[in-house]
Amino acid sequence: MKKIDIVLIKPGSQKQIYGELSDFALTAIEPPLWGAILAGYLRHLGYSVVLFDAEVENWSYEETARTVIDTDPLLAAVIVSGSNPSASTMNMTGAGKIVSLIKELSPEIKTLLGGLHPSALPEQTIREGNADFICQGEGFHTIPDLIDVLKSGAYDFNIDGLWYMQGNHIVKNHRPALVKDLGQIPMPAWDLLPMKKYRAHNWHCFDDIEKRQPYAILYTSLGCPFNCNFCCINALFGKHIIRYRPLADVIDEIDFLVKNYGVRNIKIIDEMFAMNEKRVVSLCDLIIQRGYNLNMWAYARVNTVTEKMLLKMKKAGINWVAYGFESGSRRVIESVTKGYKPELVMDVVKMTYDVGMHICGNYIFGLPEEDYESMNETFKMMLDINAEWANIYCAMAYPGSELYDRAIQDGWSLPENWHDYSQYSFESLPLPTKYLDSADVLSFRDYAFNAYYSNPNYLNMINDKFGSTTVSYIIETTAKKLNRKNKKY
Repeated sequence: MKKIDIVLIKPGSQKQIYGELSDFALTAIEPPLWGAILAGYLRHLGYSVVLFDAEVENWSYEETARTVIDTDPLLAAVIVSGSNPSASTMNMTGAGKIVSLIKELSPEIKTLLGGLHPSALPEQTIREGNADFICQGEGFHTIPDLIDVLKSGAYDFNIDGLWYMQGNHIVKNHRPALVKDLGQIPMPAWDLLPMKKYRAHNWHCFDDIEKRQPYAILYTSLGCPFNCNFCCINALFGKHIIRYRPLADVIDEIDFLVKNYGVRNIKIIDEMFAMNEKRVVSLCDLIIQRGYNLNMWAYARVNTVTEKMLLKMKKAGINWVAYGFESGSRRVIESVTKGYKPELVMDVVKMTYDVGMHICGNYIFGLPEEDYESMNETFKMMLDINAEWANIYCAMAYPGSELYDRAIQDGWSLPENWHDYSQYSFESLPLPTKYLDSADVLSFRDYAFNAYYSNPNYLNMINDKFGSTTVSYIIETTAKKLNRKNKKY
């Protein structure tokens, strides 16, 4: 029987990453977009492809490895990516264990690790000794060429983007060129996934908390032209650049998801969706013409979004916009090259609320210039904005970011295990700052989270907008306390 050319795997690491929240309704269950993109592309080229999502199937590492082995592929590729850039590193522990088990149980199957983290740290990843190969970059050139070599038996691995060991020597090839025209990339292979099992973030569906399924994510662009020094997104792409997908392809995918899976809840995963006003308006017009009753959300920057964009987005069913406010301190914002003026924030917040949209605010405590005064400035800004949802993070030096390079250079304490780059794990270890240690930062973050979600002004606002059922839900879900090793109070 002919071998399957490639099995693509999303590792399941929920317990390690989310701790007490791993079995909790608070978290979304998101489909593996990058795995689905690669699966669609490889299938389009004529390769036989299987795509497994160990997370949604709730498989153990051994169950995942045995399921892959039963498929008997030529190549098993664990794609270590998530629906936000930081998700890659924290999944590396699970990815490494799955690859090691495949090699232990079936050494003839060649293995590969790909995604953002392996692209950021290819040498370290290959030295960790789990996989036969590391793919640096997107994989559109590297993986097909590798499959061809494995099928031919020639074993000439002079392939752009490929890293591997030859005895004790690391062999590295040139980084591959990016695909300039995203129109060459077909629709993600959603048909290879159990689409009925995925669910939206709880806040995304505050208007009807029981209808978080079905759910999908899609992209309209790849990359980001900005240079925030705490962000690692461009490690996968190798440069600060944004590439746009043809709008015809985007709307075709929305049509497909709605008609084939009944999807209403959609996350637009682009880091920079609300950037090009003409493009945003054109896409929204295409959605509006179809009359879909969608519930979507997208990211925006306070210095690129416009009222015209927001009005059209709302009309198209983009009910939520996620802003990276990060900090209420001008000093801290400027230190991380965020690239916007803090005084814009409240004007953009008012503009967003005025068009009837909801806000998911993203905040970070513990950036390098942080002290107690600046953290309190951020907390005050959180209360002033009073966003319907707030993601409250500690600063982490994620591989691929300038902050990680600085942490290594200056000898800052970093987590011992990859999964402890999670915001929610027991041993989560944020960055120390010039003025605070890691425990100070983590303790303040958890204090701010609890204070925000128990604030009467917040709960009254939620009651007015979504009703008492949603208020009760928020009180119940946010009452779950995380066990922390590195915390003072």
